[in-house]
Amino acid sequence: MPAGTNPGRPRLSRSLVLSGAVAVADAGGIGALTMRSLADALEVKPMSIYHHVANKDDVLDGIVDIVFSEIELPKSGGEWQSEMRRRAASARAAMRRHPWAIGLVQTRTSPGPATLKHHDAVIGTLREGGFSVEMTAHAFALIDAYVYGFALSEATLPISGPETVTEVAEQMMDQSSPKDYPYLVEFTIEHVMKPGYAYGREFEFGLDLLLNGLARLHKHSDGTENA
Repeated sequence: MPAGTNPGRPRLSRSLVLSGAVAVADAGGIGALTMRSLADALEVKPMSIYHHVANKDDVLDGIVDIVFSEIELPKSGGEWQSEMRRRAASARAAMRRHPWAIGLVQTRTSPGPATLKHHDAVIGTLREGGFSVEMTAHAFALIDAYVYGFALSEATLPISGPETVTEVAEQMMDQSSPKDYPYLVEFTIEHVMKPGYAYGREFEFGLDLLLNGLARLHKHSDGTENA
């Protein structure tokens, strides 16, 4: 029976192939995603996949586009700070669901429709908010550098939640003398090891600083340079 015609399994399609690729990457990281591992996950022969995608690069372009489709778009006509804050929070959430995407979202040279729509919406919100083209470029670059940089920090921290903070911190303190590293020990004991500590809470603090800084620059600009 040809692949994809089993009544108990959905007919193979590009959408199904890409969804399967996301699932493989979510489970094992981007390194686990090969055409064979994808075929195994879909329970088809590898060659059948090539009826729906050209090659692995096509798969990577496709799954990055899926990630962008999960990020909330800024609303046209909305207040730019509120829209950038909402979009940043949604992008961070998408990166937490798909940490493998952090290193891919800025690398693809054949962006899909969701990616293009996303970028256009971000640029459009800033332009409609009165940002010049030059200031739009500055804002877009800074916001994305912050969001993806924070997402990378979260993904690589040696803690997996509040329950592991104390364990990791105590292990580090066992190797740190207050005499040799007084400020590190003070910071760890008086901040990191306090009940309720969560690194992720720093995201809103940093995002507010960034957006407020952009707002101050925007306020002192007439928005006409390079408009």
